[in-house]
Amino acid sequence: MVSKRAPATVKKTAAKKKTTKKKAVPIFSKEQDLAAYRLMLGIRRFEEKAGQMYGMGLIGGFCHLYIGQEAVVVGVQTAVKEGDQVITGYRDHGHMLACDMDPKAVMAELTGREGGLSKGKGGSMHMFSREKNFFGGHGIVGAQVSLGTGLAFSNHYRGNDNVAFIYFGDGAANQGQVYESFNMAELWELPAVYVIENNQYAMGTAISRASAQTDLSKRGVSFNIPGEQVDGMDVCAVSDAAKRAAEWCRAGKGPFILEMNTYRYRGHSMSDPAKYRARDEVNKMREEHDPIEQVKARLLKSKAIDEAGLKEIDAEIRAMVTDAANFAQESREPNPSELWTDITEEVQP
Repeated sequence: MVSKRAPATVKKTAAKKKTTKKKAVPIFSKEQDLAAYRLMLGIRRFEEKAGQMYGMGLIGGFCHLYIGQEAVVVGVQTAVKEGDQVITGYRDHGHMLACDMDPKAVMAELTGREGGLSKGKGGSMHMFSREKNFFGGHGIVGAQVSLGTGLAFSNHYRGNDNVAFIYFGDGAANQGQVYESFNMAELWELPAVYVIENNQYAMGTAISRASAQTDLSKRGVSFNIPGEQVDGMDVCAVSDAAKRAAEWCRAGKGPFILEMNTYRYRGHSMSDPAKYRARDEVNKMREEHDPIEQVKARLLKSKAIDEAGLKEIDAEIRAMVTDAANFAQESREPNPSELWTDITEEVQP
């Protein structure tokens, strides 16, 4: 007997807008708002400059910008303490800046120069800093989830209270190794905070067309991993959720999943014109939910700073980004001999 049931794909031909329920969260102090504003604006201006340099041919290969998603990493970083690890995918420039890595070294790496964090050999997607406990930048979709789970295992094995913060996107959330990692993390009660940056589109496909369960905070249900949906455009909401998740892990209760509902304003990468979504959709997010503008409005309302003060901050940040771009262009290209370095490491028995 032939089933008359319509194919599942027929029911998912259009992207459905996903909203996150607003909940009361602690508001930042004036000092915290100023710090968050400065860091988020710094990430945005840096990414805007990176986009310009890519267009000028100064950055090669792939380049994925973080514009629009700044509140996620800035908010999560408020829960990170010394010794914690951070690992993410290829949209990683914002994470590096939030981890207090030198903007000059980040930009030099983007341009493939020896002054870069990975000596010009990693490029946009593969930067690394052991000093800052930043374990990459990974180009393989979902690869960082299993690697990050290994970092959490190392904390568990050593018996410290450090937490691994593992970022990945809504597209990577459908990868098989993610669920193998979830199973191991819950089985061994590993201190892992899985931060799913749901920017609504996996490359060019809306989440409603690619995921049977679009509430990604529930992806750990079958493993008994608790999860929470968070307004990823609100840095205060992100900070509050991240701190609670980190406390859960530090208490030895195992992993926690945070789904950050956020939005990227640019295409998936610099080569993506993003014609799969309406301009009105992007404009609406910019006008009503922009993470930087939300903090700016609070600062002005509380009189923590005036418009002139905000312009000074913007000028300082633009100067910093210009210095980083100049440093990158003035730095030399790697010596060919560098092809043979950093491949293996000799370990004493």
